[in-house]
Amino acid sequence: MDDNKKKIVEELIREDTGDVRILNKYERYLVLFIGVSWALFQLSIASWLTIDSTFSRSIHLAFAMAMIFLSVPFFKKRKIGFLPFLSQREGIPWIDYIFAIVGVISALYITIAWNGIMMRMGSPNLTDKVFGLLLILMVFEATRRAVGPALPIVGILFTLYGFLGPNLPELFAYKGVTLDKYVSQLSLSTEGIFGIPLRVSTNIVYLFVLLGAMLEKAGAGKFFIDLAFAGLGRYKGGPAKSAVVASGLTGLVSGSSVANVVTTGTFTIPLMKKTGYPATKAGATEVAASINGQLMPPIMGAAAFIIAEYVNVPYIQVVKAAFIPALVAYITLFYVSHLEASKLGLKGLPKDELPNAKEVLRNGFHYLIPITWLVIELMVLRHSPAMSAFRTIIILGFVILYQELRKIKKEGINLAAAIKNTFALIGEAFLSGSRNMVIVALACASAGIVVGLVATGIGSMITELVDTMAHGNIYLLLIITAMASLLLGMGLPTTANYIVMASLTAPVIVTIAQNYGFFVPLMAAHLFCFYFGIIADDTPPVGLAAYAAAALADADPIPTAIQGFIYDMRTAILPFMFVFNPDLILHNITSWPKIIMIFAMAVLGSFAFASALQGWFLTKNKWYEIPFFLAAAWILLNPAGLLHWLHLPDDMKYYMYLVGLLIWGLLYIEQKARAKAQPQAV
Repeated sequence: MDDNKKKIVEELIREDTGDVRILNKYERYLVLFIGVSWALFQLSIASWLTIDSTFSRSIHLAFAMAMIFLSVPFFKKRKIGFLPFLSQREGIPWIDYIFAIVGVISALYITIAWNGIMMRMGSPNLTDKVFGLLLILMVFEATRRAVGPALPIVGILFTLYGFLGPNLPELFAYKGVTLDKYVSQLSLSTEGIFGIPLRVSTNIVYLFVLLGAMLEKAGAGKFFIDLAFAGLGRYKGGPAKSAVVASGLTGLVSGSSVANVVTTGTFTIPLMKKTGYPATKAGATEVAASINGQLMPPIMGAAAFIIAEYVNVPYIQVVKAAFIPALVAYITLFYVSHLEASKLGLKGLPKDELPNAKEVLRNGFHYLIPITWLVIELMVLRHSPAMSAFRTIIILGFVILYQELRKIKKEGINLAAAIKNTFALIGEAFLSGSRNMVIVALACASAGIVVGLVATGIGSMITELVDTMAHGNIYLLLIITAMASLLLGMGLPTTANYIVMASLTAPVIVTIAQNYGFFVPLMAAHLFCFYFGIIADDTPPVGLAAYAAAALADADPIPTAIQGFIYDMRTAILPFMFVFNPDLILHNITSWPKIIMIFAMAVLGSFAFASALQGWFLTKNKWYEIPFFLAAAWILLNPAGLLHWLHLPDDMKYYMYLVGLLIWGLLYIEQKARAKAQPQAV
């Protein structure tokens, strides 16, 4: 990779982590102090510190404001001759100290003046209005610096709609908001900025982000990559298959698609190219694997915790609902990598170029301890996500200490140095966790503005508007929702994209479906928005994950993004399927034999869809085989759909699987015969 490509990757990483500025010694200490203090505060409220939930959200947001204004300049691109200090990267200019102070004070105002605000709830005085409007402006500006202008623009458009609503044409008109209502709703209550998204960010998400940062700093990312290569590298298309597994495991460590791409892609993409993968497909495989990291239970993306709050169920129910679709998506990507290797006639890597599995496990088994404990906490002991993450962080702290103590024998350092290294590593992890959390916290705060405005009456207007656009057609409604999620996702992080789309369309999907005789569980509607928010991360032309992978692969970003999106079509079909077949999210399914059957049929159905899309099964597909692959996919993923066509009773649903399996079997026999007749095509 040439210097120019390296600079592109480094720039993407710096922007993704919020570590844009080059700081002097004292500025680094200041940012380190803020980042570590934020981590200690979050650990305190998860254990011994009891304060009002609104206060903790206010302090959480204040830390995020301080971090972003001190770390990211007003303009990320250098503006020559135009107020150069606004794009200054060497040190922190005075203007950003002012932004940081104003941002912190405006975020803390609700805590400082809480008693007075409660006494005049709904009738803010002049001071309330000034600080309330200041907070909204600071949130918009901080979010613009963190994630770009798209989310603030959405918030501003909703604000304009709120004030101009009474003067709009009848189709779009609604009662509107006053200035008092606007400020009270968004800045001085728990219905807007300090609403559910920021509460989840404060109470749960930070701890999981911190856990991931600690695992990453401890070296778990490299362990997962080495483990994947040791197990799969020697098989056909081994590097690509290893990339899929490594990225899935790294998703436990990193909640960022870009960070996941860079962490695993640095190793996997060159090796994929070495075994014969074209640069575009090597980058696209890594992108497709990395963005799905947020789908995998038990540690999903930040939005998954918000789903639990919106649907009002324990987090374990979200894990249960997401388990089959997520596993199917990853297994199918593994299958896609096998098809690509078959098409290209690729082999695996020589054994002597791969890590030794026993050696990898011996040196890194301790990384599995905290992850195993987290699964036990969530799945067996059924503790809350916050408690589970907190206890796992404590265990991970001792694991890091153990790792450093091992160096006494291996590297000859003394006990004092080992303990010092432990605290230094944990301190770096605390700062890294805080940096990684800034984007999530500000996205939740900014999206809360949209949610707060929707609650003033815009929501009912949007329901009518979307119903009019979809003409009462549930299929068209889902397509509109998916397209809107993909478009918003070009400028919004996954969490913000999900919050906005779920607030606007999830209730609409359920309501319109009921009006036209469909039953769509609320969980399915929310997961639908969640999935398309994730897929948006590699949607051309603005897929940052694809840009990072393309830089690593020395490929063109747009073809890489397009190829990655084609690979992700196997994920995109799943939300449509589980909306119409709630069995896929285990809605009211408790029987293990039935769960296993549904899972197995879903995997085969997704394989059939992937084969149709890739144009390959055992050998190259004939054009007339593709409709049969698609038919098998549809039946195996949604067996009830065939019932309606054949006018059969609902209790015949699971017998329809036999039809799908029959089609699969005939395709297998036909292609097997062709493959034998043309062995060179295999």
